[in-house]
Amino acid sequence: MSIQVIEKNGQAEWAVIPYLEYQKLLDAWEMLEDIRAYDEAKAGIEAGEELIPGRIANALLDGENPIRVWREYRSLSQKQLAEEAGISKPYLSQLESGKRNGTTDVLQKIAQALNVTLEELIDSGSEFELFEQD
Repeated sequence: MSIQVIEKNGQAEWAVIPYLEYQKLLDAWEMLEDIRAYDEAKAGIEAGEELIPGRIANALLDGENPIRVWREYRSLSQKQLAEEAGISKPYLSQLESGKRNGTTDVLQKIAQALNVTLEELIDSGSEFELFEQD
């Protein structure tokens, strides 16, 4: 590889290399970044991070009701989730359909029952508004 070194005040300031060599360096850098990302993902999985299927991520990104999406992903019926969250099935149905807003307390219980964070149920595109219980 031919390298041209340009100096400034007696110190190496720039290295000029052929474009093909530059491209090889970029490719190697990208491969190293991919390996690091893989290692981080693998470590996360080994530490217990949950892998979310693309269909679930897409449903959430498409604006589908997050309670329903997570409930179905967890293979729970409305009755089962309502019981775990300590609410009625009709109330859960109204939350899933957007006819009612849940209190922060209720949404937190639903999130806990679904093993997700409250933030995963509530996002900026969500129709839910948080209300404190009186």
